[in-house]
Amino acid sequence: MFGNLFEEDYSSVSNSQYGKGKKLKTKGLEPPAPRELTNLSGIRNQGGTCYLNSLLQTLHFTPEFREALFSLGPEELGSLEDKDKPDAKVRVIPLQLQRLFAQLLLLDQEAASTTDLTDSFGWTSDEEMRQHDVQELNRILFSALETSLVGTSGHDLINRLYHGTIVNQIVCKECKNISERQEDFLDLTVAVKNVSGLEDALWNMYVEEEVFDYENLYHCGTCDRLVKAAKSAKLRKLPPFLTISLLRFNFDFVKCERYKETSCYTFPLRINLKPFCEQSELDDMEYMYDLFSVIIHKGGCYGGHYHVYIKDVDHLGNWQCQEEISDTDMNLKALQNEEEADDPVVILKTILLQEEANQIPVDQLGQKLLKKTGVSWNKQYRRQHGPLRKFLQLHPHVFLLSIDESTVSLLRNHLTQAPSDLLRNPEQILHIPTSETAGLNDNTSCPHWFDINDSKVQPIKEKDITQQFQGKESAYMLFYRKAKLLRPPEARANPRYRVPYHLLKEMDAANIQLQMQRAECDSANNNFELHLHLGPHYHFFNGALHPTVSQTDSVWDLTFDKRKTLGDLRQAIFQLLELWEGDMVLSIAKRVPAGLHVYHTLDGDELTLCEAEIADGEDIFVWNGVEVGGVQIQTGSDCEPVLLHILHLEMSGDSSKCEQLVESAHVFPANAEVGSVFTALAIPVGVILMNSVESADEEYWTAIPKEDMKTTLREQGLRNGSLILVQDSESDNSLLPKQGRWTNSVNELNWLQVKNFCQLESEEKQVQIAVTMHTVVFDIRIKAIKELKLMKELAENSCLRPIDRNGKLLCPVPDTSTLEEAEVKMGSSLGLCLGKAPTSSQLFLFFALGTDIYPGTEMEVIVEETLSVRDCLKIMLEKSGQQGEMWHLRKMDWCYEAGEPLCEEDATLKELMICSGDTLLLTEGRLPPPAMALPFVSKLAVRSTALLRVWTVESKRPSRLLRPDWQQLKEYRLGQRAELCLELLQKEENLGPQDVLLRTRLRIPGERAYTLAMDLVWDTTRGWTASSLRQRVADFYSLPVEKVEIAKYFPEKFEWLPISSWNQQVAKRKKKKNQDTLQGGPYYLKDGDTIGIKNLLFDDDDDFSTIRDDIGKENQKQLALGKKKSREALRVQSSSDVFSNAGMSTQPRGPEASLSIRVASFR
Repeated sequence: MFGNLFEEDYSSVSNSQYGKGKKLKTKGLEPPAPRELTNLSGIRNQGGTCYLNSLLQTLHFTPEFREALFSLGPEELGSLEDKDKPDAKVRVIPLQLQRLFAQLLLLDQEAASTTDLTDSFGWTSDEEMRQHDVQELNRILFSALETSLVGTSGHDLINRLYHGTIVNQIVCKECKNISERQEDFLDLTVAVKNVSGLEDALWNMYVEEEVFDYENLYHCGTCDRLVKAAKSAKLRKLPPFLTISLLRFNFDFVKCERYKETSCYTFPLRINLKPFCEQSELDDMEYMYDLFSVIIHKGGCYGGHYHVYIKDVDHLGNWQCQEEISDTDMNLKALQNEEEADDPVVILKTILLQEEANQIPVDQLGQKLLKKTGVSWNKQYRRQHGPLRKFLQLHPHVFLLSIDESTVSLLRNHLTQAPSDLLRNPEQILHIPTSETAGLNDNTSCPHWFDINDSKVQPIKEKDITQQFQGKESAYMLFYRKAKLLRPPEARANPRYRVPYHLLKEMDAANIQLQMQRAECDSANNNFELHLHLGPHYHFFNGALHPTVSQTDSVWDLTFDKRKTLGDLRQAIFQLLELWEGDMVLSIAKRVPAGLHVYHTLDGDELTLCEAEIADGEDIFVWNGVEVGGVQIQTGSDCEPVLLHILHLEMSGDSSKCEQLVESAHVFPANAEVGSVFTALAIPVGVILMNSVESADEEYWTAIPKEDMKTTLREQGLRNGSLILVQDSESDNSLLPKQGRWTNSVNELNWLQVKNFCQLESEEKQVQIAVTMHTVVFDIRIKAIKELKLMKELAENSCLRPIDRNGKLLCPVPDTSTLEEAEVKMGSSLGLCLGKAPTSSQLFLFFALGTDIYPGTEMEVIVEETLSVRDCLKIMLEKSGQQGEMWHLRKMDWCYEAGEPLCEEDATLKELMICSGDTLLLTEGRLPPPAMALPFVSKLAVRSTALLRVWTVESKRPSRLLRPDWQQLKEYRLGQRAELCLELLQKEENLGPQDVLLRTRLRIPGERAYTLAMDLVWDTTRGWTASSLRQRVADFYSLPVEKVEIAKYFPEKFEWLPISSWNQQVAKRKKKKNQDTLQGGPYYLKDGDTIGIKNLLFDDDDDFSTIRDDIGKENQKQLALGKKKSREALRVQSSSDVFSNAGMSTQPRGPEASLSIRVASFR
């Protein structure tokens, strides 16, 4: 019934598909993570298959079912390799189940995949994303298995394990004749509503009798008349495994909606079914059943998530009580104050015992030690015991290192020992349960229960099951097994028991393949790419190291494991460089603009690359540690080479003897004195100026005082790429005017072309100006005015504007900017135009009329960036000569098309991110009201939306009130064909989110009629209670509150429902009385509802109805009667058509979407 109603609640689903390990660089190549501490495998969720995973885990932990399935060999089921052959009869579903169970038992992965199994079901990806009911799946899967196993020795597998019978009896009170009817079952469905627990439900079903008497008599076949009788049911045959489905989901026929029963429903861990059975003379153990699986549903009737509590009957998993390991950290801290802290073996064992799978990377073990104890290995133990990795190697009887020595784990014989075995005070170490093998607990008094939630498996205590008796997360299916079913000793903790040989072979090969993949991925994940720079292939030049040969020969790329030590790295490099002679020193180097620089030497061969803080892609310089090419090399960050760009005057090479400005690059050590710049330029003395910015608009050059010439370049703030200006103190041709701003006074460096757009008479139409990227725009403009021989007055009323490739003048360039800041390229063209350039707080905008515009036809305007859209629109309308208010602005996009309108007319241009150079379009048409974009509203003569009420229309009646002032139209989710109606008001109305608008009508005393409706606004801030509404109505009509009676009108039923202030409802879920709310049933009060009001001072009649209501009810009655007659006539017609169309094929109706498993025919 509820099979299609559930949607996956992803908040409860594990999204860790491969565990918590570190991610590889290429995630697609990462193998599945190994099993965690529990040594059990989960099942990955395909999107909505948590219900399938829970049932599959239950079947897997039913050993008798699993082994019966394993007993069917390929000779009966076929082989998966032949499934695509046309004539082969391959029973794919049982084969895939066998393979999945083998993976869950033997494959070392955190979670198995059900993709192959669901493919054998014939499910599509859409089916895998849709969640269904697990009770429905249980029946359909068993049916599919029975069909798949027809003709094999396992044809009766389901019946043998799960089949039971119920006998229904009716006993005649007169002749004592017994009428019997037997029913088969694979699972029992028991009620939850109004039942305290499972035993109570079974008592009602199989002990209580139903009596037929009085008006409900039974017709006895023997007496041949109606007689008194008693009906009862009993369990006749009990199956080895009893499946019980709880009816948690019900239907409320009053509200016409589904709901989930979340009341408390108890069930025992062991149940005696003897009182419910027909035969009771057998031994009590024949009726005893033990609970071993509980499938739990979390959520409501329209969505949720499944997981399962399972009892590990064969002790396959490592069950470890969480409370017993929760005090690990405290125990570790306690160790530090005792003599046992001197033994690092105990400390490391304690840390490893609390790790998942008792395994950890070696480079993380030291970090765990520091975190847990507060003392690092190097500080506490290294002096006495040496490096951590070497200490682990010297204790092979306790610690097991992997082949590549990247991870460490405890040997199996130490895994089950508490560290207390090695201490004198056993009470200060963890108390971990001992086990026979991988986590097996011998304590039979504490059963092994696990919570399996898709991929995640966690141990739980048996008492945790009681938490699933009630609530939104509660038990949904129960699985019991006969208590006398005992497992053979050889099956205990033996996952290979009864697994077919071909599956054992396949799983062993898969495990080997997984180990290889993990080793490869682990190696790839921990490998560093190192760039080895060989000292003999370098020479020192211009303050830095440079290769003497090609880059390929001087730099070798080496892939190395970051978990290995510097000594291992040094040995590997020695093996690569067979001809290396003398000492080998490894140093960290970095590429700087000047070349390669060596920083510090790597010391400590016992340190790993991570501990030495070597990063991926690091540059390593391999040399003798003293000199390169006969030149002694200074190392460290203090002498890092700094590349400076120096501007200075030099004589040109031609005969003109003219000085020109030259920019040259020089390299200096960072700790060199500023005065060394003069030495590099062969200038005895002079002035050095640094380029600096004192404000956001202007750039200045600052002279370095003579007393600072002894300071270092780094102390002066000079970095790579810094620009300095060096001027001979004896030179008269200064590069700086008095105010300190740099202007170019040399012949030529680079050029800009300036065209005259001032429309004034001039001998020149355009000129070329020599500039650099640091030239100020103001200086260029002044020089252009002079060379164009224009009036000096233009200096106060002109600007420079870039010209694009189409000849269009762009936004003016600010005078205070340099060419680099203005992003003006060398060799480009500028236009000298009339008018000032905009300031930093102004915007230069283009605008045009209409939407069909072409480049170059726009008008221009300069406005403040704080101007509102409305004021900007007025300025543009005035400048374009347009009038009226039916205009709005749109921003033009990059492809010269009109974009979205600027709807927020009160917002500033800056807030809407309008920038200089943008084009706005003046578009005809007024903007709609801000919150409700209704095209017909603008046609109404309404001053404000506060004079309108907007209602949705349902069944030709106003239904829901839309509040335009506090919620946007899209938030109402009206749909594509929603109908709206407008109600005009006489005065403005602003309803808040807590206000409810009601139509109130006062009943006329002595008549079955009401006055005209009056609107009443009810503030529900203090609650939707009947007393609050009655008080508001009394205040509105000036009546005593105790003399007012109110009722809600239901127009579709022509009924009035009185609203009582003392009415209380009992909540279904909490089973306690709550204060009534008129939002809920049976009133469901909302905006627009009609409230009838009766003044008890003049009218004490209980009736609220009117004559119109009587007529409406009569019409409804006649209409229902007419529909009933039509259905009967149609039924008669359809039955006659069956006989008249006998032998003719009819088109069947398509089935509803439901859960199904497609199985081939094997009969």
